[in-house]
This record gives sequence, structure tokens and C-alpha cells, in this order.
Amino acid sequence: MEKEKASLTHNILTVVGTVLCVILVPILIINLVLIVKSFTNKDEVPSIGGIFPLIVLTDSMYPEIEAGDLIINKTIDPEEVKVGDVISFFDPAGNGTTIVTHRVTEIVSENGGIAFRTKGDYNNTEDKLSVPGEDLVGIYKSRIPGAGNVAMFMQTTTGLIVCVVLPIVLLISYDVIRRRIYEKNKQADTDALLAELEALRAEKAKAAAVSAENGENEN
Repeated sequence: MEKEKASLTHNILTVVGTVLCVILVPILIINLVLIVKSFTNKDEVPSIGGIFPLIVLTDSMYPEIEAGDLIINKTIDPEEVKVGDVISFFDPAGNGTTIVTHRVTEIVSENGGIAFRTKGDYNNTEDKLSVPGEDLVGIYKSRIPGAGNVAMFMQTTTGLIVCVVLPIVLLISYDVIRRRIYEKNKQADTDALLAELEALRAEKAKAAAVSAENGENEN
């Protein structure tokens, strides 16, 4: 019974550890790559294979995209953009780092290059300034509803503790507990084997003693 209980605990811990690894390791790897790229290429939005996530802060593209969503974008050449595409771009009226995601309503020539007229689906009017092709960041591909809120939470101290530090502590604790259970089970099996050998020796010694006593009686 005790052995079955220990085995069940081991199986549960194995499942929990596997789930944590599947969830945590890819997140940590992706975050690490994006962080490194953000430092090595400060003038570009960090991406992996041309794919990058963005957190949506407003409802200007409601209902297709909502505030708090995490959207997945792909880098694209300005010449590949078509009217109707949803693109992400550096806000021409911003500080050079703010990124906006709106729909292309018109493609025009401006200052000898390509430019886009854009509008948020939920907005009543088009954006005042056109977007030069060099300000294009990427094209919208898909979204994960509400995941942006989770990503923003992970950037806080509490979120860092809950989503990164705590899982790491759990992984380490799992490994320590798993090793202790393994060693305990191994020791229990060893003790059981030694006890069985001792019982066999005692039985053999008893049988030898009985045999010797019978031999003396026959004499």
C-alpha cells in the first residue's frame, strides 16, 4: 500500500513537472531571444523568424482586435501590402517608438516612395497622417484574446514572481522531491531484499540445525 502511494505521488509529480517544463521553457527561451534582439537591434522590433508579438492597448480595431489582446505579426516588405490589410507601423505622430495597428484604406505615392492611408475599424475617421513605407513594422496575422493582459502582468514585479520565479522554484522543488522519493523507494527495496536474504539464511541455518539434530538422534 505504501509503495503504491509513493508511486502515485511520483507519477503526479512527473506530470506536474512535465507540464511546467512544456509551458515555462518555451516562454523563457522566446523572452530571452526577444530581449537579446531588442538590445542588439535597437532600431527594429525584435522578432523570431520574422514573427513578433505586440500587445494591443486600445479598441481602435474593435471588434476584430480588442484592447488586452496579444497579436502575432509578420515582417513584410511595403510593396507586398494591399488595401484592406491590417498593418502595424510606427506612429507618424508619435515619438518614434509608439506602434499602431490599423487597416490600410489606400496606398499612395509620397516623397518618391510608397505610403499608406490607414484607419482603425472602430474609429470614425482615417488617421490624419499617412504612413511612409519605411515606418512599416509588419502585417497582422492572428491574435490571442486577452493574452496581452497576461503579458503586461508578467512585466510587473508580482507577475515576474508568479510567472517566472515561482515556476522555477516549483521545478527545482519537484526535482528535489522526485530524487528523495526515488532514493527512499530504492532504500526500501534494498532493505526488503536484505530482509528476505536474512530470512533465507535463518531458514537455511534452522534447516541445517534440524538436520544435524536428526543425525545425532539416529546415532
